Amino acid sequence: MKFHPNELVIYYDATSSSSKQTRAYAHSISSHVNATSYQDLRCSSTYWRDLLEMLQLRPKDLLNRAHPEYQSKIRGNNFDDEGWLTVLIRYPHLIKAPIAIKNRRAILCRNPTEILKLSD
Repeated sequence: MKFHPNELVIYYDATSSSSKQTRAYAHSISSHVNATSYQDLRCSSTYWRDLLEMLQLRPKDLLNRAHPEYQSKIRGNNFDDEGWLTVLIRYPHLIKAPIAIKNRRAILCRNPTEILKLSD
């Protein structure tokens, strides 16, 4: 995963007001923001592994367990690591908060102001 040092990458839910606020904060800390909606996100399992390593989280930690689609399709399954990566690839819209990346640091922005931790 390679980005320009000044670039701030953000993955977000385009329908969420919290995500919109996070994007606004992103533009306040960087003039080079690359924002991609989860609905448009196409990532490989290798990319997800790298991102999860930067976040220091497990795939399951990213998912909104209260979402109805999670409840109906995923809850109760015992996936291995590859299975959880497949869930992220197929259902990125189930991610519970925006993910921001800058300078090989990543953060899951549960609160819009958490993105400020990435400012230099």
